[in-house]
Amino acid sequence: MKILVVQDHLRSGGTERQACLLANAFAAGGHEATLLTFRPGGALAHAPAPQVQRICLQPFDLGWDWFAPGLTRRSRAIAPDVVLCLGRMANGWAGWIARRLPSARVVATVRTGKPLPWAYRRSLQTVSHVVANSTETGQRLVETGVVARERLSVIPNALVFPPLAHPDPGARTAVRERHGAGADTLVFLWVGMFRPEKNHRALIEHLAQLPATPPWQLWLAGDGPTRPEIERLARALGIIDRIRFLGFVADPTSLYLAADAALMTSRRESLSNFLIEAHAHGLPSLAYAATGVPECGGVTVPMDDGARFRAELRRLVDDPAWRQQEGKRLAAFAREEFSTERRTNAYLSLFQRLISPSA
Repeated sequence: MKILVVQDHLRSGGTERQACLLANAFAAGGHEATLLTFRPGGALAHAPAPQVQRICLQPFDLGWDWFAPGLTRRSRAIAPDVVLCLGRMANGWAGWIARRLPSARVVATVRTGKPLPWAYRRSLQTVSHVVANSTETGQRLVETGVVARERLSVIPNALVFPPLAHPDPGARTAVRERHGAGADTLVFLWVGMFRPEKNHRALIEHLAQLPATPPWQLWLAGDGPTRPEIERLARALGIIDRIRFLGFVADPTSLYLAADAALMTSRRESLSNFLIEAHAHGLPSLAYAATGVPECGGVTVPMDDGARFRAELRRLVDDPAWRQQEGKRLAAFAREEFSTERRTNAYLSLFQRLISPSA
């Protein structure tokens, strides 16, 4: 098959990582895979494999996520069998692509908990098929009348960073020492961009109520517009010395190996790449029950129940035997449910059905 994957920009988010992973997997499977972005560059510009054809529409980075000059012409030149759109901006253009490439099967995706713009919603009603990455997101689309049930599939995220088959036995200690964590320090981890909907503020406020002993640290890997605000809050609450702001980390595998538990207080999700990867590496987790998050398999609490969150947080701190048992359970679940091969094959099977519906 000729498969065109469309994404506006290769920034450091989870959807962008999935775009690169899927394009690479399609190419590795012998398909003609092209990854088309509106903007050049980005934190993940290095991620597409050499076998993936790369096209950037803007001659240089104008900083406009929505601007896609030559989209129709370049797409027609590829003559794809299937077009897979990922990200809000790409999906906003999905309906346009479907109307101008009638011979292609255009697949839109919904991988966000944010409200959908008008162009995005219209695309969902125009394209050949829609993929949601969580059952809860799919149900919401059907129940609100945005997508007919027969035009919807649910395909969860694939593991971008699966666990290593033979991890370096000394890597955990080395990473912890680098960030000042001793053998008895409980290390909490969150990998994700600093955006308002990620709600890092709530986590900082919850952790500020933990006692100083046993010793703990919070590692925050990622960058974004709300990071300065979160740093100021941590300083004001007197816990800045317990938090490590690690910035963008291209490959967080070493952090998963070194941490003890995953925490997340995001208010808007569809399915969390961070949680499924943390689980696959054997980390127990505690998170707000945003859309799709319970499907990741860890412990979740209602977003407005701060007392319950703090109670579950104390269990993470006080019960190492439970942490170990929960980590093993989640590792087995995540490695099976979100395997790259399984999820890539689900997309390829869908594409084949759309191209040859009688097959």
